[in-house]
Amino acid sequence: MSIGLDERCCGMLKQAQLYRTEARVAVLKVLFEAVGPLRQDQIAERLPDGGRNKVTIYRTLESLVDAGLVHRAFMQERAWHFELAHHCTDRQCHPHFTCSNCGTTHCLKDFSMPMAPRFYKGFVIQHQQVRLEGLCPACA
Repeated sequence: MSIGLDERCCGMLKQAQLYRTEARVAVLKVLFEAVGPLRQDQIAERLPDGGRNKVTIYRTLESLVDAGLVHRAFMQERAWHFELAHHCTDRQCHPHFTCSNCGTTHCLKDFSMPMAPRFYKGFVIQHQQVRLEGLCPACA
């Protein structure tokens, strides 16, 4: 018997030592069910009550990011995209592919990219994120 989504979300919150709130559980559930990273407004649209207060969603996402359960996958058109952090390491996030035709972003969890060196010409690289662009299979 598999663990239900509610129990999984509550377990993640407990492990991260965060209080279980309705907003945190709801946002985690939306991100679990998402195919790719979502903007804050897309998360709001998928919440069961038709969306919450923007400030509540923002604060919820910030607390989940601070706890390491969710991360900012990338920024596009001045909006952060969020996803669960369980497929990434502290140093590297899995690559993302955004279709230049339809705009859909896909997680490439089984696609690996070489890691950049930690130090390069005086730069200290702390985290690597790669976003690829082109045509998705449906648009190609």
